[in-house]
Amino acid sequence: SERLDAVYLIYTVLVSHLQYTDKEEVVLWMNTVGPYHNRQETYKYFSLPFCAGSKKTISHYHETLGEALQGVELEFSGLDIKFKEEVMQTTYCEIELDKAKRDAFVYAIKNHYWYQMYIDDLPIWGIVGEADENGEDHYLWTYKKLEIGFNGNRIVDVNLTSEGKVKLVPNTRIAMSYSVKWKKSDVKFEDRFDKYLDPSFFQHRIHWFSIFNSFMMVIFLVGLVSMILMRTLRKDYARYSKEEEMDDMDRDLGDEYGWKQVHGDVFRPSSHPLIFSSLIGSGCQIFSVSLIVIIVAIVEDLYTERGSMLSTAIFVYAATSPVNGYFGGSLYAKQGGRRWIKQMFIGAFMIPAMVCGTAFFINFIAIYYHASRAIPFGTMVAVCCICFFVILPLNLVGTILGRNLSGQPNFPCRVNAVPRPIPEKKWFMEPAVIVCLGGILPFGSIFIEMYFIFTSFWAYKIYYVYGFMMLVLVILCIVTVCVTIVCTYFLLNAEDYRWQWTSFLSAASTAVYVYMYSFYYYFFKTKMYGLFQTSFYFGYMAVFSTALGIMCGAVGYMGTSAFVRKIYTNVKID
Repeated sequence: SERLDAVYLIYTVLVSHLQYTDKEEVVLWMNTVGPYHNRQETYKYFSLPFCAGSKKTISHYHETLGEALQGVELEFSGLDIKFKEEVMQTTYCEIELDKAKRDAFVYAIKNHYWYQMYIDDLPIWGIVGEADENGEDHYLWTYKKLEIGFNGNRIVDVNLTSEGKVKLVPNTRIAMSYSVKWKKSDVKFEDRFDKYLDPSFFQHRIHWFSIFNSFMMVIFLVGLVSMILMRTLRKDYARYSKEEEMDDMDRDLGDEYGWKQVHGDVFRPSSHPLIFSSLIGSGCQIFSVSLIVIIVAIVEDLYTERGSMLSTAIFVYAATSPVNGYFGGSLYAKQGGRRWIKQMFIGAFMIPAMVCGTAFFINFIAIYYHASRAIPFGTMVAVCCICFFVILPLNLVGTILGRNLSGQPNFPCRVNAVPRPIPEKKWFMEPAVIVCLGGILPFGSIFIEMYFIFTSFWAYKIYYVYGFMMLVLVILCIVTVCVTIVCTYFLLNAEDYRWQWTSFLSAASTAVYVYMYSFYYYFFKTKMYGLFQTSFYFGYMAVFSTALGIMCGAVGYMGTSAFVRKIYTNVKID
């Protein structure tokens, strides 16, 4: 009968967001507990000495890969709740409060521990207890007063009121009680998550103003790039045409300078082509994933399902692996690379290795803390299987297609056998300076949005304005391409043909500014503390910043590559 109860309860959960009949069982799941200021530092609810109800329990489970990775630890509360059946205040268990249990509760109250529960996928938060003004006496909330709203035969609203403040005194018994009140609600089932959103925060005038400001920057930059480059290039073409009409003696005596002089080296393969092409392929894939996930999030409300955003991102990343192989493989072939299998492996595993390496390091700390964020071994195996049996084969398909369809080096100019010496130039035209300055404008176009994204991830806000995010992604790409084109034009005009890495790194330097901003956000906008939360924050911010940098670098390179090809196609070369 215990097995039947377990099967029935799992079935109840799986159909919980469908429809209920009167007096049908409604499951209250206890999820996690942890300090309010450290959102990611969570522990199993029953790691604190709470007691469970008398109903038969079932083992906790993970519905999805995203839930497992996000540390969701659902455990059955044991409370007897039935649809539309009210429950007056009822004691469901008693805590034998010895000194160890009292110390555990006191520690939790001092650190402002909150807990999370779920009814029909709707989250509920409650506070463990509170201290008096002097901080000497500590009190536990013992009475969970649940008010559940229903519309027809569906649950659309849940509210929790914590009452029954009891002083924590060793060697006493504390009775834990609950009550359930059902009320009719006009909230539609589709709109039941609206109460968790915060329009006053996300749709604040500052948010709109920042988008408008970024658009103005885009218009200004595009106008500037168009005006400068069109006028300058027209003059360059006119000058080069005049030079074509001169005889050899006049040309030798003439003062030759500019980007035309490096036509024999501009399409020379970049240094370290294997790493470079792998970075470009990975960046194109990250851009594809970002675009698709944002579109899916706009169409579907992913925030209504636990772990659905992460699950979607993993699925889309695996499915877009051919993009990585195609762009990385074709670029490597164009640059004359011969070790294409090695390039494919590096391209396929570059991002997964970075993410998994960081997660593995943080996992050790999570295991030491006994935190719910410790990733189970089975989940690690599942992620490895995705890498080896989905990402790698799809990457191979993309690489073969890329090499065969667009792997021919069809450059508009021949590459000279001997590299041209690079003349001396002003210090501010050096690639290192261009790289450092290149990321300032792209960062300036996104840093307000970074604040909203950081707040939704590191604080208790649900990000739902994905239309804003899409606009910011478009703005970021346009600004990045404009900046890298201008930087590359000045570099080539100084007769320095090392534009591939310069264009990639000048766009990728945006990531350095984002990571520096994350330090400001940590110290001035949050109250996080402790080794686990700090490691989690800076570890995953490094992953986020690196991925953003690789994406920006790839976008910058692709735009600049098209520009370079265009200007050298239009000029007559002897």
